[in-house]
Amino acid sequence: MTLLELIRAAIKEDMPHGDVTTESLALKPRMGRARLKAKEDIVLSGAMAFEQSMQALEPTCRIKWHFEEGDEILKNQIICTIEGDLVQILKAERVALNFLGHLSGIATHTRRFVKKIAGTKTKILDTRKTTPAFRDLEKRAVVHGGGVNHRMNLSDAILIKDNHISVMGGITNAINRVREHSNLPIEVEAGTVEDVKEAVAMKAHRILLDNMDNDTLKKALEIIPAEVETEASGNMNLDRVASVAALGVNYISVGALTHSAPCADVSLVFQWED
Repeated sequence: MTLLELIRAAIKEDMPHGDVTTESLALKPRMGRARLKAKEDIVLSGAMAFEQSMQALEPTCRIKWHFEEGDEILKNQIICTIEGDLVQILKAERVALNFLGHLSGIATHTRRFVKKIAGTKTKILDTRKTTPAFRDLEKRAVVHGGGVNHRMNLSDAILIKDNHISVMGGITNAINRVREHSNLPIEVEAGTVEDVKEAVAMKAHRILLDNMDNDTLKKALEIIPAEVETEASGNMNLDRVASVAALGVNYISVGALTHSAPCADVSLVFQWED
């Protein structure tokens, strides 16, 4: 689904038969200005979705952005200024803010994780735990926050997980079968040190160290050759992530970046008197 299709669906959801409140006021076009204000410190993402949501109902509106996506914005700073018919901008307000608040929330949450591991070689990865149809937007928000995208979808890369391993009767069988049908690099999930030894013996390109405590992670990393990439996953939070990065993993994947990020608090301030 394209961004424009998402926006049209969101507007249809929000006003399937028009905005009965605004339309019942029988307001004539009211040209004026509105300002988008940050009500907390945020990292900006979703500017295009915000802008196109406004333009879907007020095609002639003009938006001046004072920041770029990925910028840190402080509480009470003005993010952008919008000029146009405020009656139509009012109708578009909630959809536009929903997009920008959600995506800036992801970028802001990602930036918190990235700052926690500053000075290490580790990179923060996202996952496929995204809102249906919003994956491109949400993964772009992760990048705006300083994170790195894992595979975008199941077609992108090979990741042999626990269920694949179970159905094939082990890591060795699973890797051998995949290599019969694909030349793509192989990442394999390992839940124990023994799994790690098997994945190393099979020359996996990357090993996903899943749900291991720090002591087990340390033992696993001592086994894995330098040329094999490592990714730690499971129970990763802001309190723990720095200690995991200090162990020397290449990546830490965090599902919470997209499935649990709080919405960024922003508001649209209308200047009707203009």
